[in-house]
Amino acid sequence: MADEGGKTAVPLSEESLIAHYFAPLAQNFPGAYALQDDAAVLEPPAGTDLVVTTDALVSGVHFFSDDAPADIAWKALAVNVSDLVAKGATPLAYSLALALPPPPSAEFLESFVEGLAEAQAQFGIALSGGDTTAAKGGAIMISVTAFGTVPHGKTLRRGGARPGDSLYVSGTIGDAALGLKLRRGDADAAAWPIDEAARKWLIRRYLRPEPRLRLSPALLAHASAAMDISDGLAIDCRRLCKASAVGAAVGAAAVPVSLAAAVALTAEPALLAALLTGGDDYEVLFAVRAGEEAALEAAATQAGIPVTRIGKMIAGEQGLTIIDAEGTALDFGSGGFDHFQS
Repeated sequence: MADEGGKTAVPLSEESLIAHYFAPLAQNFPGAYALQDDAAVLEPPAGTDLVVTTDALVSGVHFFSDDAPADIAWKALAVNVSDLVAKGATPLAYSLALALPPPPSAEFLESFVEGLAEAQAQFGIALSGGDTTAAKGGAIMISVTAFGTVPHGKTLRRGGARPGDSLYVSGTIGDAALGLKLRRGDADAAAWPIDEAARKWLIRRYLRPEPRLRLSPALLAHASAAMDISDGLAIDCRRLCKASAVGAAVGAAAVPVSLAAAVALTAEPALLAALLTGGDDYEVLFAVRAGEEAALEAAATQAGIPVTRIGKMIAGEQGLTIIDAEGTALDFGSGGFDHFQS
């Protein structure tokens, strides 16, 4: 049987779906056994620890149902690799659980697999296994478990920051929050004085986060604590503070923003709250031991990853204080995304 383009149509049973679409993504990982077994075998290199992380994405919560499937797939893998980066880990493999409304669409799957293949190549990771199932009600659910390796005993944690450490972020903050506003078609976003190229770039920052893989060695060498920024700088900084039993003082003016975000912020100063509390940045938030700042910055520059010092870790379990240019403390409330309170 052939489709209108002359290609042979693949019967979309679960077995043939896996063999046709997903087995090729596992070909570079011998322990996956071409997805023909019940489980994969992971063998981390000698002298390393295995780091494991899981993130699930659901349509209508983490992505729009009409987003390009390739973008959905990229994001599903990228958010997990971002967690590995924040632990200082090197990506090894991942498993995928995919729930789709029946019957599964060949068009969706082809684009989805294309996005996964792009992400795999970019992140240096391969599929090791997983599961596919039918999802009733029209929702799409994607759960990825990613595995990485880190030198034995060197995994970075949230809880290692100490008073006097400097607080850094990678990249620029808030682009994804602005991209989401553009993707939703918010009225205020339509009025921002930025050109079409900048609008597309911000939307892409929301759709396709880029884990800072090349930063991992610098983090392992100089960071005392780290995590990725998934739910917003403010709330994630509070989480790092809580885990480390310290406080943090951050200068709002020190937080790096892109040119597009800066233009939008100048036109609409109230956007500062969105920049500092919006999710989906997937940049790295990390503390650097006092006296190692110059070495960290040099290593990051050599790796080609921009990093910016935004504040200090301070004594006492005081949480996060964000201060404006005049020295006034800013209040953003809970300041971030929470699945069960947002």
